[in-house]
Amino acid sequence: MKYAKLIISFVFTIGIFFVLNTKLGAIPPIGKFLNPYSGIWQNETTESIEGIVSIPGLKDKVTVHYDEQLIPHVFAQNESDLYKAQGYLTAKHRLWQLEFQTFAAAGRLSEIIGEKALNYDRTERRRGMGYGADQAIAYMEKHDKETLSYIQDYADGVNAYIKQLKPEDYPVEYKLLDYQPEAWTPKKTALLLMYMTKMLAGYDDDLENTNALRLLGKENFDLLFPDYFDITDPVIPKETDWSFIDVPQTPLPESQIVLDTISETISKPNPDNGSNNWAISGAKSTTGNPILANDPHLGLNLPSIWFVMQLSTPNHNAFGATIPGALSVISGFNQYIAWGETNATRDLIDWYKIEFNEDRTKYKYDGQWKDVSIRVEDIKIRGKENYKDTVLYTHHGPVVYDKNFMSENKRSGYAMKWIGHEGGNNQKTFIKLNKAKNYDDYVKALKYWNAPAQNFVFASTEGDIALWIQGKFPNKWEGQGKFLMDGSNPENDWQSYIPQQFNAHTKNPERGFVSSANQHPVDENYPYYVFNDGYETYRNRVINDFFNSKEKFSVDDFKNLHNNNYNLKASEIVPYMLANMDASSLSEEEKVIYNEIKAWKFNNDIDEVGPSIFRQWYGKLYNLVWDEFDVEDTALDAPFTYQTIYLLKNHGNHELMDIVETKDKTETAKDLFLIAFKEAAARLEEIKKERGDYKWANYKATYAGHLLQALPAFSRFDIPIGGDRNIVNATSENHGPSWRMIVEMTSPPTAIGIYPGGQSGNPGSKYYDNFIDDWAAGKYHQLNFLQSNKANNSIIGTQTLTPKN
Repeated sequence: MKYAKLIISFVFTIGIFFVLNTKLGAIPPIGKFLNPYSGIWQNETTESIEGIVSIPGLKDKVTVHYDEQLIPHVFAQNESDLYKAQGYLTAKHRLWQLEFQTFAAAGRLSEIIGEKALNYDRTERRRGMGYGADQAIAYMEKHDKETLSYIQDYADGVNAYIKQLKPEDYPVEYKLLDYQPEAWTPKKTALLLMYMTKMLAGYDDDLENTNALRLLGKENFDLLFPDYFDITDPVIPKETDWSFIDVPQTPLPESQIVLDTISETISKPNPDNGSNNWAISGAKSTTGNPILANDPHLGLNLPSIWFVMQLSTPNHNAFGATIPGALSVISGFNQYIAWGETNATRDLIDWYKIEFNEDRTKYKYDGQWKDVSIRVEDIKIRGKENYKDTVLYTHHGPVVYDKNFMSENKRSGYAMKWIGHEGGNNQKTFIKLNKAKNYDDYVKALKYWNAPAQNFVFASTEGDIALWIQGKFPNKWEGQGKFLMDGSNPENDWQSYIPQQFNAHTKNPERGFVSSANQHPVDENYPYYVFNDGYETYRNRVINDFFNSKEKFSVDDFKNLHNNNYNLKASEIVPYMLANMDASSLSEEEKVIYNEIKAWKFNNDIDEVGPSIFRQWYGKLYNLVWDEFDVEDTALDAPFTYQTIYLLKNHGNHELMDIVETKDKTETAKDLFLIAFKEAAARLEEIKKERGDYKWANYKATYAGHLLQALPAFSRFDIPIGGDRNIVNATSENHGPSWRMIVEMTSPPTAIGIYPGGQSGNPGSKYYDNFIDDWAAGKYHQLNFLQSNKANNSIIGTQTLTPKN
């Protein structure tokens, strides 16, 4: 680590605690932090990739080859040893990240950063994160002790590494925050999976929709929030025959909507969380081999979300991206198949109004009083007494909002029904995918996956391609889950689940490719209710148009598509805005900006100014259109992007186009175009003065921020990459393709991959962020898929893990 980095880190230390609203005494323990024997200086070390290490509990030796990218290629003689080694190696390179994200999932940040994290912790506890993790462990204890034993093996590996550490060896973040790692447990893995389930959950707008329905009326609500957009290019092709489905949709009951109001709701997942994946058949490939690609769109963080590994036993050999804290390869390939995921964002969270008796020990259900159960959340706070939060549970789930949290009604509350609370065995899906040999094995592996809903893409060396939309989905009646429901009416409960074999899927479609980009999963012919959960409408059409554009495609075509910067959204609204805006009143400065966007060809490349103008113009326009949703003390979410553009072009004179504050005039869409443009132009002139210009690279200023609120010395700023949300290259300010993988199904498969980070979690390591520049430039690294534990010329070091007597 260069001294400059250290100085910058020290200067910003106090600032980061201010940003986090924390208090660890007056300031961090600077003496410990700068101690030459145990402080930050000890983190300026090279990676240990050679020698012999003894690990308690191993049954046999494990060989670990490191290649020049610091990817560990792990060769174990059995699965138990494999997962011990995976846990050990993940902890070795990513210990602080591994643990910190489970503290966040469990609502335990107050233990580390103090009282100001209490509301966050209460939210996660009331969301039922710990409860859901407990349910998952209980399910495995009852139904699958083998998988639970593998999770314990992983924990044993993590703990073996932790026990080897001395305080001076702790990752730098422990020193900054002045705490130490604790033992890993299977529950922490369950919490990590709950964290992913939360992060990739649907938009969960039931309470906001209820408010919108009450304020706007049903006719306007249906116009603004349709179940299907007028353009639907679904994940599963429209021509799919669903006649094999013989279990009907749940019939519509007589229940009434509860038009309650709530002023604020708990934090939601990032709406940009999504992904792309696709696969083409051998007939559509220039080489005759199927080709598969995946690029999950998540936060651009350091350390990276992903840690790449090869995991091999005599019975299987898998390679790809792992998630620190979870077993097996998550997005990757083995000798026979490749797989990847995108977010399916199905509506799997519903809300119920609960009526309590006077002392809140019972709640009304089916004309009777039913006992509540109580979960006391004991929240430790650094430097303070513990805070105990009593959370009431109904058969629906936890009562998140009540008189003690974000609500004032003493006799009622709102309970969350979430598939994430139902337990299950998601980990087994990946264990089985890592060992799968064909399409049938892939389908069997998916049966264990409950949540979050995912689009699992597949390709095999046998020539098959497929895509399943997998999750445990309630068989809802038409409209169920759009609005707050009466929790006392049994008709509003989830009555049953869609049988897994009837989850939407396709195998070897006639068009020769499968793809998903978070769009609507199916068209109206699918016989079950699928609520419009803010589905993407642009990336998927660019991808599908691309694969319909010619007969054959290569790996280079896949690279180009991953890095495609075409802005379809802008192409569908900018010409209309220009044609329908009265430009006669524009100033000379505004005319320059007007001509710049008029000349734009709708590519969000780094040297273009068009993307910056569009982002400003459309952003101002969106706020003007939906000023009706800016209502004090009422939780509301404005309509989705696609429907907004549809309304601007097709209902430009609708009453909702009128600006609420202007009482003496009735505005239309054409008026809003001009008002928004002038506001955008003024802001762009300010940006030009602040940054020198408003080219897209400067305007967007993509960065990969350290998990501690983008601690500057440990982050990367001003990464020169194009794209944006709603674009195939979905890179915005700090969100985008977190792992790009392309696999050709040769025998064995050949693959390339890249992600915006590095294998090491140590900011002092050259492997901390060494992939970022290649990632931004659209380059890939060859993935060195070893077929035996014999090292080849790409291996730079070998370490042997041996049983400890």
